[in-house]
Amino acid sequence: MKSLTSLKFLLPILVLVSVSTSISAQAEQKPDSVSIAGRWDVTLYRDGKTFPSWLQVMHSGHNTWVGEWVAIVGSARPVSKINYSGGKISFSMPPQWEEGAGDLKVEGRVEGDSLVGTIIYPDGSNYTWTGVRAPVLRATKPPVWGKPIRLFNGNNLKGWHATGENQWIARNGILSSPKSGANLVTDSKFKDFKLHIEFRYPKGSNSGVYLRGRYELQIMDSGKEPSPVELGSVYGFISPSEQVAKKPGEWQSYDITLVGRMLTVVANGKTIICNQEIPGITGGALDSKEEAPGPILLQGDHGPIEYKNILITPAR
Repeated sequence: MKSLTSLKFLLPILVLVSVSTSISAQAEQKPDSVSIAGRWDVTLYRDGKTFPSWLQVMHSGHNTWVGEWVAIVGSARPVSKINYSGGKISFSMPPQWEEGAGDLKVEGRVEGDSLVGTIIYPDGSNYTWTGVRAPVLRATKPPVWGKPIRLFNGNNLKGWHATGENQWIARNGILSSPKSGANLVTDSKFKDFKLHIEFRYPKGSNSGVYLRGRYELQIMDSGKEPSPVELGSVYGFISPSEQVAKKPGEWQSYDITLVGRMLTVVANGKTIICNQEIPGITGGALDSKEEAPGPILLQGDHGPIEYKNILITPAR
């Protein structure tokens, strides 16, 4: 009887100790759980050059971290599992457009409110990288629009510069890239704006309009169902609600409104993206500094393309 009585009094104490231990363990894990969740603007470094990238980390269920990764080129790709413990992060994924047969391997660690680490590309090349928390970019009040600005004067490339050897031609009100070559970028930078732009491509060609130089609105010869890589998509992130592409050789148009991360696109007179959030930069972006204004970039390295009537209305 005496041993049973002692056990009766000990059981509540053992339960309390167990609960306390569990709470302490959860408290120890909590900093890890909080510190990496969210979106990260990433910069890669190699041979004195910088390359933009992007990472999103999310919980899946109780104990698993998953995410999305945007590399130097290509679309956002899923990360099926992110290992994270003791302030250290690691994950890998198969190659997309990268050269080489290996996986892309990422390792890093938390330093304050930043991430730092190394990346091994599928071809074996090594990069160091840093990540800072991506800004929310949420508007606090409706934009007040300024005066429209004609970005292309129809006669020359004044106000633009090529990112490499220039192949762009301005003639008779049309801005054309007759073959794959350099991208074309505005000298001016913009934050929130409305943009009207008209474009025409031959069969099988491909281009894109980069908003703030970071978010590609896809242009390509599309006859397929809507997808995150066809005409009207934010490449790799947002599919248009319907496919409104015209036949190759016909002039088409985008009317774009970008406020913070929120995007509306009217293509050929139909609203195909309605006030949707752009999660992060797309492959081929100029940089990953999402908090800063950026230029308009016209992609010229994926085939022949023509543009005209490029008009931007910035927010004041």
